[in-house]
Amino acid sequence: MDSLIAAAARALAAGDALGALKHVALRDDPPALALRGIAMAQLGEHPRARELLKRAALGFGSHEELARARCVVAEAEVALAVRDFSGTPRALTAALATLEAHADHANAMQARLIAVRKLLLLGRLDEAQAQLSHLNGRALPPALAAVAELASAELGLRSLDVAPARAALARAHAAAKRAHLPALLAEVEEARGALEQPAARRLSAGQAHALRLDEVAGLLDSGALVVDACRHGIGTDTHWRPLARRPVLFALARALAEAWPGDVDREALIDSAFNTRQPDDTHRARLRVEIGRLRALVTPLARIEATARGFALRPLDGREVALLAPPIDGEQGALVALLSDGAAWSTSALALALNASQRTVQRALAELAAEGRVRSIGRARTQRWLAPPLAGYTTILLLPAAPQMA
Repeated sequence: MDSLIAAAARALAAGDALGALKHVALRDDPPALALRGIAMAQLGEHPRARELLKRAALGFGSHEELARARCVVAEAEVALAVRDFSGTPRALTAALATLEAHADHANAMQARLIAVRKLLLLGRLDEAQAQLSHLNGRALPPALAAVAELASAELGLRSLDVAPARAALARAHAAAKRAHLPALLAEVEEARGALEQPAARRLSAGQAHALRLDEVAGLLDSGALVVDACRHGIGTDTHWRPLARRPVLFALARALAEAWPGDVDREALIDSAFNTRQPDDTHRARLRVEIGRLRALVTPLARIEATARGFALRPLDGREVALLAPPIDGEQGALVALLSDGAAWSTSALALALNASQRTVQRALAELAAEGRVRSIGRARTQRWLAPPLAGYTTILLLPAAPQMA
């Protein structure tokens, strides 16, 4: 490593991208291309950064597999920053194996953290937890330690394990201060702010009460029968029934929870479940079928009783019913939650994260754009979607998770 390359590397480690470019801006050898790519990424020039990193990886010879693996990891991080999930994980996995074989533990940990952060964005929480377990007990540089603790905190928040998440954020803050990186410290502070912002609304008797994440967790542990419109499920502290893939059943459960302790007439249930205001005999027959399915599903939790005009929800053991609603109105809550991170998303990445078709996502984006809630940049393949950060509340509970069958 020559003196200019070493000086550029030191500048990048300190977060001085412009200082690094002063040393290598006019050079086209692979090490210089790699450093230029990292510097451009730090400056937000992500397409140019990816181009430089690819050129650097191709420029390294067969005997320089370690340098090539580092380029692959750097490019994977840039792809994560621009929410490009089109690549397969094989290249990153191979690079991780090369880094570990050469005892480059810091970059190997960086590769693992990139994989974890991608899994979190895609809602694959169990896989993210398994990846994070490989980092337990490892001594990490302050910057990597802060990122690892941020990932642990996000996993805890998404799982509503608020106390461990709070502890992880405290450790992330301490590590970020040791790293002397203002951008990382700001990211930690933003994550800590999510704990104090409203995360959901509890609807009761026509009134809405804002709840923080710790209050939501307390409600779920209270023994109440909770109908959760954020994560689309119904359950108590000991039993949970996901209904994300059964929208009709969830619509019925929500309507019954809204009316509790009263009942709901059949026409209102048909309107809620089937979106029609002119029911006929086929709708009434289908309502009986769907109510039967919902009754079987919630048998350990509650009874659904027929009344003179409709149906009523009756929790077992005298439990109360709590209805949680998202902090924002509208059916595109998960989409808004993803876009609220301030990053530019492609429709294909959004579709992958939401486990939805790209056409469905495009229709939802068009509706949000018409309301002025999102905007697009670029055209055709380069089109990306943005939304302003949502100040005043957190969208943690609206972020997608891997869908489960009831």
